[in-house]
Amino acid sequence: RGKAVSGGIVGDEEDWAFLQDNPAFDLRGCAYVLNPQTLAANDNMVVINAALMVDLTGQIASESIGATMLSGTGGLLEIVIGALWSKGGRSITVLPATNDEGRSSRIVPLLPEGAVVSVPRLLADTVVTEHGVARLLGKTIRERAEELIAISGPDFRADLRAAAQRLLYP
Repeated sequence: RGKAVSGGIVGDEEDWAFLQDNPAFDLRGCAYVLNPQTLAANDNMVVINAALMVDLTGQIASESIGATMLSGTGGLLEIVIGALWSKGGRSITVLPATNDEGRSSRIVPLLPEGAVVSVPRLLADTVVTEHGVARLLGKTIRERAEELIAISGPDFRADLRAAAQRLLYP
């Protein structure tokens, strides 16, 4: 309590000198820092993570686009669970609604084949784009799709609605 806790730092000698024996910082191993029980012990734990894409059911991909790996887990699932276990905790996922060129949506009907699901849909809490906030936790798949379409890029909403109708309303 009252300390900045980290599983590691990147810095130069000046940074290390600042941290050494500084009572405001506590460097611990990742097994401690990323333990959901450790995180949940902090009331109102809020975690904010980036994603590459989210599908209409709320599955979050933060490691790959299709089978192309772009990063590792970084403890993402553990910290999401820890935040959701925390009294008053929240897990927020942020992403731009479209790719850099605006030619494709980052909110997609289904994740591409081979995509790694970093956060399963049942643990997806809140998703934020520049177009708004989608609150997904505890909602049905159809409600999730509606929330996500509302924060997608405006040019892609009609196609996403048609895909939702086809996939989620048999």
